[in-house]
This record gives sequence, structure tokens and C-alpha cells, in this order.
Amino acid sequence: MRIVLGIESSCDETAAALVTDDRRILAQAIASQEEAHAPYGGVVPEIAARAHAERLAPLIAKVLEEADVSLADCDAVAATAGPGLIGGVMVGLVTAKALAMAGDKPLLAINHLEGHALSPRLADETLEYPYALLLVSGGHCQVLRVEGVGRYQRLATTIDDALGEAFDKTAKILGLGYPGGPAVERLAAEGDAKAVPLPRPLLGSAEPHFSFAGLKSAVLRAHDSGQYRAEDIAASFQQAAVDCILDRTGRALEAMGDVSALVVAGGVAANRTVRGALEELAEKHSLRFTAPPLPLCTDNAAMIAWAGIEKLAAGAAGDSLDVSARPRWPLDPDAAPVRGAGVKA
Repeated sequence: MRIVLGIESSCDETAAALVTDDRRILAQAIASQEEAHAPYGGVVPEIAARAHAERLAPLIAKVLEEADVSLADCDAVAATAGPGLIGGVMVGLVTAKALAMAGDKPLLAINHLEGHALSPRLADETLEYPYALLLVSGGHCQVLRVEGVGRYQRLATTIDDALGEAFDKTAKILGLGYPGGPAVERLAAEGDAKAVPLPRPLLGSAEPHFSFAGLKSAVLRAHDSGQYRAEDIAASFQQAAVDCILDRTGRALEAMGDVSALVVAGGVAANRTVRGALEELAEKHSLRFTAPPLPLCTDNAAMIAWAGIEKLAAGAAGDSLDVSARPRWPLDPDAAPVRGAGVKA
């Protein structure tokens, strides 16, 4: 039995976890920074990096103690090496390097997006390659064909903003605080999704890509007009976002070829309305639908440890201690540039 220690510090969640190759999470701990960032309405990189440096070592000690496992019992140390806020990524990666060196263990530098992409397989042992993945989070919105560890074909991406960022900006406009996604979902449940006329960017276009910048701007105009209740704006925004997700993902599925399932992962995958709509989309395309449990949707170290286990199973020997932290790290570096997209794509 393999045991991997996972470390995650790419944004505003400091996390550590111990995971086995038979899909057991022996222990995990997450230290949220919501209170520190709430006054600013979003993540402040310098505050995040400082919090990671203060909290990571105690969290690692906590999970080792809870699982009654020592570093010597671990087969490898896996840590997010990017993409993400570079200061936070460096804190986690340097810590992992020190532990790997001290314990004479392999270091596994994990792509944070690959952690999300493989997380459904931690929860669902029946999920087989290849599968279609909708990766939706605060910084990313992509549809990929997942063929195996390190083997990803990007079919669609956002040409401007990610869906999670659009949820957070809508929450800020409505004065709901941070984090915004769950707050918008709660408020939307009290509103009328047809009350506010909002655009569906790129709906029906031939290319399967996403765009949410125009939707955010429309939410701001609706709010500033004073004509609509906040509940109705939240509900109408969420419905517009879901309509875009379904149309764009459906178009990508048409070009993907045979896959075993439609999978959603990333922070926005915790949204129940989004999940329900995607389940219907999968049924329409005669695919099974699967998503990680809610705790594995948001940033966590269990998915990083599991990605490390998948890499070991695929024959990886470990990464050099010289490996660098990366603020950007695409899963499909050979994907063609998207027309009209900025650096985020």
C-alpha cells in the first residue's frame, strides 16, 4: 500500500492530506483564509502567501498525528507546483522539497489543474479513461478530454474570465461578501431566474469556447439601474451562466469522440444547480455523469496526493528538487491559441 503526503497552497486554502493508493483519505486538514481576505472582496496574494507560511507546518504535523503516520511511512511527498499565486505555490513547494530531502522521499510536483482533473477518480473507482472533463473554478473554465495521467486534450476554454471569477464578481456587486460563489447560489434560490434580461455570451457559436466578461458587465448594469431585486439578479445570473455552460460543453462533446463519462470538477462543481444541469446534459448525450464529493471540489490536498499516486502508478520516479514553481501551467500546452483570448487561455 502506497501512502502519499499531499500539500496544496495555490490560492487561499492551506491544506495537507494523507491518501493511500486504495483511495482512502487517512487524514486531511484545510485552513481557510476567508476572514483575512473578506475585507478586500477577493484574495490578496501577499496575505495569502504569509498565511500559508504560518499555517502549513502545523497542518502537516496535524494530519500525520491524526493518521498515526510518520514521514518515514510515506512513499512520496506531492505538492502543487502551479498554476496559482506564485508566492503561495512557492511556500508549499519549498516545504515539500524540504520534507522530501529530509525523509529521502520522491518529490512529486503536481499541476493543480491535474489535481482537479483526477479528483473524480479518487471518489469513483469505476471511472475509466478517457472521460470528458468540465473544469470550472475561480481561475479556469475548460473542457478537456482526459486520456490518462499527463494526457489531456483541450477542446474549449474561456476567452476572457472564468466562471468562478464571474460568480465572485457578481457577489461583490451585490454586496454578498467573499467567497462569492456559495453566497450567490444561496441568494439565487430566493429569486426569479427570468426577471432580469442578461446576455448569454457565445451561445450557439460554432467554436465551443466560453466568455463571461460581458455577463459580468450586464450584472453590474442591472444592479446600478436600481430596477431589480438582488435575489432576481443572482438567480438570473446563475441561470445565464448555466445556459452558457450547457451550450458550450454540449458543443465540445460533439467534437470529443467516445468517452466513458462527463465529469465536472473545480470549485464551481460544488454548485448544485450547475451539477443538476450537467447531469441532464450527460443523459442527453448518453453518458454517465460523475462529480467529486463537495469537499473535493474546492482546493484541497487530498486531490494533490491522489494525483501523486496516479503519477507513481503511471511509472513516475519523482521530480528534481530543482523544479520551479509556475504561475501558469496549461494541461494541454499544445492546444491552439483561442481567437480573441488573452493570456488566461
